[in-house]
Parts: sequence; structure tokens; C-alpha cells
Amino acid sequence: MSQGKRVGIVGAGNVGATVAYSLAMLGSCHEIILRDNKMDVAKGKALDMSQAASAVRSHTVVSVAEEMSDLVDCDVVVVTAGSPRLPGMSRDDLLMINAKITKEVIQGIAKYSPNAIVIMVSNPLDAMTYVALKESGFDRSRVIGMAGILDSSRMAAFIQEKLGYGGGQIRASVMGGHGDDMVPLPRYSTVAGVPLSDVLTQDEIDEIVDRTRHGGAEIVGYLKTGSAYYAPAKSTAIMVDAILKDTKQIHPCAVCLDGEYGYNDVVSGVPVMLGAKGAEKIIEVTLDEKEKAMFAQSCASVQTLIDTLNKNNFFEGN
Repeated sequence: MSQGKRVGIVGAGNVGATVAYSLAMLGSCHEIILRDNKMDVAKGKALDMSQAASAVRSHTVVSVAEEMSDLVDCDVVVVTAGSPRLPGMSRDDLLMINAKITKEVIQGIAKYSPNAIVIMVSNPLDAMTYVALKESGFDRSRVIGMAGILDSSRMAAFIQEKLGYGGGQIRASVMGGHGDDMVPLPRYSTVAGVPLSDVLTQDEIDEIVDRTRHGGAEIVGYLKTGSAYYAPAKSTAIMVDAILKDTKQIHPCAVCLDGEYGYNDVVSGVPVMLGAKGAEKIIEVTLDEKEKAMFAQSCASVQTLIDTLNKNNFFEGN
């Protein structure tokens, strides 16, 4: 079924390499191609992963793209390339640096893998997904940002920690942008189908929601020299697997809205059905007034980043 499928991964750092490892262990695809500016590191990781795949009798082979042109005819390309935010760097500085990196990468993908589905992981996530969509010229169903699965899994882990039971049966729901303005949805979160409000107090739920918003920062605080990568990578691998196997599963992902939820030409996290064609359907859930206000704030903060790119004439000359 998955024979012959090819996945490209641009950026073989912690996240990209762990995505590759996850997929190699699953045997979801025939070939994984790593592309990174640290060529020897990518080669070493590719060899190591191919040997790990052999250990579990997976047929996946991991190789390296020495040039962007080696990233050819991929079914899915995951983009994790980008600069971390360095001391003294403003968010706008980071935005412009990573937008330029994304632009260059996407031009290569559009040229050599014109039928690929692109999954963006680079931050700021929603803005980079927007850049990828505009630069590729692809249909919006083929440019998807990874954030919602990660944020939902963080929320689910915090719910389990708070409850002390229900592991594996917790469904947490998060919408909106990936960042401080994400929209956790306790009303749509359940433990074995039981509403969250039936097993936790409002104070406990509020605490979980707040912790979810700052889930990434909490990990950075402990690691000091880096950010989370196991959960982001696994969340990305789940998306790739759903696309390669055409499962039609519903996951929260970042996509460009075209009238859904009342928004146009802005990227935000919403529930989508993932299949062989990418984000094949956008699900519109009913939001109450408070949730609508939070979603509006989330979209507005992404719009601010898009406005900054436009102000700097980023998309001119396309």
C-alpha cells in the first residue's frame, strides 16, 4: 500500500531527524530524503536511521539530498528549516529571517516536487504556512501547518497528569494559531467520551488551558539550549502517515481559511480531514461567544505577522 512513497524532510535538526526516525520505524514510506545545510551530519543520521529501520524489519531507506534537485517527486515534504530566536532578536527579525529561508525552500519544492503536499513546522508556524502557500502557488489543501496535534497532545498530557487516570482515552481539542493566542476548547475535550467539565473543576480546567498555551516555553525553560522535539516530530509524523495512507482522519492543522469561520486569507488551526490530497475537508465546529472572541484574537495576531511581511514588500516580484 505505502510501497514507493517518498517523503522529503528539509531541516535535519532535532525535529526533522525525529520525524524521519518516527516514519522509518512505522515503515509508512519507501524512502525518506533528508536535506540539511550540515551535509555530513545529515549523512550520519540517515545511515543511523536506515540501520534502525533494518533492525525493526522496516523497508524504509533514509538517504540525503545533496542538492535541492535531489528532493524530487516526493509525495510529502516536511519543512522544519529555520533559525531559532537568538538573544537580542525581535519577533519581526525572526519572522523576516525565517520567511526568507521558507521562500527559498518552497521554490525548490515547487520546482522539483510539484505534486507534493507540504507540511510546515518552522516558526512562526502560521505565518510560515502562509508564506509557503503564496510562494508555492499550490492549492491551499496541499500546504498544511503542524501545530494543532502538538497543542492538543500537550493539553491531553496535562489532563492526564491532573486526573491521574484515563491515559489513552483523552481527546483534547485546540484551535487557532500556534502560540500564546491558541484556543484550547475544553467543551470539545473528553475522557473516554465524558466531558471534561464532569471530571475536573473550572479552576483545574483553566489551569490546564493556561499550561497548554505555554507548553513549549515550559520545555524550553528546562532544556535551556533548545526546544521540544519529540512531541512536535511525532505530531508531524502522524500527519504524514494520515496523508500517505489516505486515512481521512480528522486532526487540527493550520490551513489558509477561505470563508470558514468568517475569515479569509489568514492561516489558523482548525479541524481538517487528512487524506491523499492533503487537507481534503475543513470541519467547522460551533463556537460559543467566548471561543469566537479567542479565535478572532488568534487570527488577528497571525494577520499582524502577514501585514509585517506585506509592509516589507516580501511577496513583491512573485
